[in-house]
Amino acid sequence: MMIESSHTEISIRRQCDLIGLNRSTLYYHPAGESPLNLELMRVIDEQYTKTPFYGWPRMTAQLQRLGYEVNHKRVQRLMQLMGLQAVYPKPRTSVPDKEHKIYPYLLRDLEICHANHVWAADITYIRMHQGFMYLVAVMDWFSRFVPGPRPGPRRGAARDLQY
Repeated sequence: MMIESSHTEISIRRQCDLIGLNRSTLYYHPAGESPLNLELMRVIDEQYTKTPFYGWPRMTAQLQRLGYEVNHKRVQRLMQLMGLQAVYPKPRTSVPDKEHKIYPYLLRDLEICHANHVWAADITYIRMHQGFMYLVAVMDWFSRFVPGPRPGPRRGAARDLQY
């Protein structure tokens, strides 16, 4: 971090002034979701897995049938936080715009004959015991190699993971 709390010559206040950072930003730790919200997210995820066509109105009604006292705004916020939306045919989704440029599929005639030639990536979220976690996978098409993370200097810091 750019701020050294153990610096003997420059105070934390002066260090924050030098880099243009409010001290409240330095000390801020975002509050996590409440245990009730984590439970609701788990139930929403289970229901969404069974019925992916449920949007927030049906999901709110289902949660209320299960005995949870929730309103639509909370269910909307949690579903948006989880990246969930109802799966249903959207209007005119398969009609391309005439002005839209059609990009060629660059791998059609490409012979993938060695490693480090073509890579693929995907992202998803996984439900955990105490919340949710995002999983990002990167794979070499030729060798099917998926590089794994190596922990950085601080345990649990996602930005320190090295590949």
